[in-house]
Amino acid sequence: MAGRKQRKARLEKHFMGYRRENGRVGIRNHVVIMPLDDISNAAAQAVASHIQGTMALPHHYGRLQFGEDLDLFFRTIIGTCANPNVAACVVIGIEDEWTNKIVEGVKKLGRTKAAGFSIELKGQMECVRQASWKAWEYKLWASEQKREKCPIKDLWVSTKCGESDTTSGLASCPTVGNVFDRLEAIGNTLSFGETTEVTGGEHICAARAKNKKAAAQFMKMFDDYQKVVETQGVDLMGSQPTKGNIRGGLTTIEEKALGNLQKIGKKCKYVGCLKPAEMPKGKGLWYMDTSSAAAEAVTLWAAAGFACHLFPTGQGNIVGNPILPVVKLSANPKTCQVMKEHIDVDVSGILQRKLTLNQAGDKLWDMMIRVANGRWTCAEVMNHKEFVMTKLYVSA
Repeated sequence: MAGRKQRKARLEKHFMGYRRENGRVGIRNHVVIMPLDDISNAAAQAVASHIQGTMALPHHYGRLQFGEDLDLFFRTIIGTCANPNVAACVVIGIEDEWTNKIVEGVKKLGRTKAAGFSIELKGQMECVRQASWKAWEYKLWASEQKREKCPIKDLWVSTKCGESDTTSGLASCPTVGNVFDRLEAIGNTLSFGETTEVTGGEHICAARAKNKKAAAQFMKMFDDYQKVVETQGVDLMGSQPTKGNIRGGLTTIEEKALGNLQKIGKKCKYVGCLKPAEMPKGKGLWYMDTSSAAAEAVTLWAAAGFACHLFPTGQGNIVGNPILPVVKLSANPKTCQVMKEHIDVDVSGILQRKLTLNQAGDKLWDMMIRVANGRWTCAEVMNHKEFVMTKLYVSA
């Protein structure tokens, strides 16, 4: 009887989240101070230092970008500010036109607590003064928001892997796949990606599309990536697979790709493809065109609106994100021992034949629910807040 009760608790289908005004559900309650551009970082950080409990997200871009690069920049900033893990945002920019564009974009996504302030024609100190008062107002308001019981299908979950080794494809990535199969059956919104890391397994990835349109979208994204590599005339060895991958026993990108694709389980089929930082248009599993660079990729999924991220690692990638909680799991017993401050779920028992894949999936499910209910991830405790923008080409 006790065992059945424990299993029922592990497979809880509800969590306590923050229901936002647009219907989305978050698992954190941040008040973000977002600099629009690189030269507004100091002002944003000054506001965050004045108002306790707020968080600035400094970055290096936002000036003299154009075309698709600029579009991606706006998607990333607007999506991050509108993420359901964000209760409210204050945007600070050097000039008011683009600052207001961000605020208007956030409000178009159904989020009401967004305000913008510019530095030009008033000076940084006056801008900081005005923005600090708004941040003060938002933080007091956010502090009274209450968690409520929400169905697990309202939790948007993304995944990528990092510092993979042989244990990743054999155990930790399949554990994520086990959980993704369960979530997809319930009706969750899910996403995976890493276009570079399906090289050699692209035919397998294309076959996992739910329809011909999605398969064609994926192959175009993959082919476009291949063209970029070819135009540079370079060999990706050393970048793909990484030195850490090779030390862990993955000697080719094909081996890495086969392990990477284990994260989408045995049953999931992706319903469509997304540009970087693009929000899904419906439920189900979505492929996002992302880099394999962990901090960049997780930032893109945060901007796309995902609220929880599952991250299998072999050698011990330690990335986090300020908006999107990153749940780490590993099947490498050495990593789980010497880097335990970074590992939320130890599934090394799979390879030691002490744990079945379903039991490992239960463990990850349980941790996912606990994190959704408010438990900090190891990355959060270790203060890992990597917020890294993706840039497509040089600025004007």
